[in-house]
Amino acid sequence: MKHLPKHLRPRWRYLAVGIKAWPDTSVSRRSFQRAVWYSAGNLLGDPGSADADLSLLSFSFEDGIGEAVIQVRHGHLEEARAAVACVTSVDGDPIGVHVRGASGTVRACEERYMGRASRTTVQRDVAFEGRDRSAVVREDAVDVSTDHGYVGATRLDLE
Repeated sequence: MKHLPKHLRPRWRYLAVGIKAWPDTSVSRRSFQRAVWYSAGNLLGDPGSADADLSLLSFSFEDGIGEAVIQVRHGHLEEARAAVACVTSVDGDPIGVHVRGASGTVRACEERYMGRASRTTVQRDVAFEGRDRSAVVREDAVDVSTDHGYVGATRLDLE
């Protein structure tokens, strides 16, 4: 079978996406892809979701921080950005998703926007609500472990 000429081939754009969640959250590639498809279907409807054709190309998630590259059909970039921004949970666990940028090639997307996620997490004991508690510290964010789950705090909250 012959290849299509270049002017007839589908054109793509690539979104670099940053993901944040509580430190004990586990997000798999399949569940994140499902959440993106579900969000796109709810926001754009079935025809719009099929036109945008959001596909997860690369995904990594560890210790509550992750990143992904999502392939989007050319001309549907704004709809895709909106659909990705609507992802608020994966398998019932709350997550924060933000689009770092968009690019015309996977290579440019990875070089410009990927690898910026902070991988340095430190486990410490902090004073919070009058008690010593376990916490995970990432840059300026501090996730304090309480009896009811994690609470997001800053360094100023702990002083």
